[in-house]
Amino acid sequence: MSGHSKFANIKAKKEKNDSAKGKAFTMIGRLIAVAVKEGGADPANNAKLRDVISKAKAANMPNDTIERGIKKAAGDAQSVNYETCVYEGYGPSGTAIIVETLTDNRNRTASNVKACFTKGHGNVGAQGCVSFMFDKKGQILISKEDCDMDADELMMEALDAGADDFNEDEDGFEVLTAPENFSAVREALEAKGIVIAEAEVKMIPQNTVSLSDPEDIKCIRRILDLLDEDDDVQDVYTNWEEADEE
Repeated sequence: MSGHSKFANIKAKKEKNDSAKGKAFTMIGRLIAVAVKEGGADPANNAKLRDVISKAKAANMPNDTIERGIKKAAGDAQSVNYETCVYEGYGPSGTAIIVETLTDNRNRTASNVKACFTKGHGNVGAQGCVSFMFDKKGQILISKEDCDMDADELMMEALDAGADDFNEDEDGFEVLTAPENFSAVREALEAKGIVIAEAEVKMIPQNTVSLSDPEDIKCIRRILDLLDEDDDVQDVYTNWEEADEE
């Protein structure tokens, strides 16, 4: 989600309580199951599974938990089938929100997502109603705390690996890629020994908006908090820039 420093968000995620961490592990477990079903249990031959494993390690998921998830998905032909469903809608003052879910019950998830929007005085719209305001990009974040490499050297490594763009702020570096180049760029950087704080394909807003009305801010936070609590919700993207409000 937008708001605050990208690296402050990562730190906050890692400091989540056990309940929130449990939800994160459940979400990653579902992603492992989907990746194994689509491309097999061998990470060497399954780029999507390699990406999920990288995400699991970044979330501090134990290696044995990752391996158990892969074995379970590979050995259980009757396991639950999850499908990806994406919802688009509006928060207060027309703020744009995209919700990506992974569910075994489309009707339940649609109802829950709609309720989250309604409780924050927002509404779910038609497919495509806000996605045109976002770009789908691979985003790789590298914290300066974990990287001794000179910024120019790191930028050249990223661009040589196939990245589209490179940005620096006071806390770290952002590498942006086309979705189809994401895995190759991430793996190339990791092969150089570069520690990656977070790496995902995301919907990045082309422009961000701020809210000045305290009631609007309260409502959009309610929508985002309720979505974050839903077990079927994988990711939420918004063009609201929370940092402007604090």
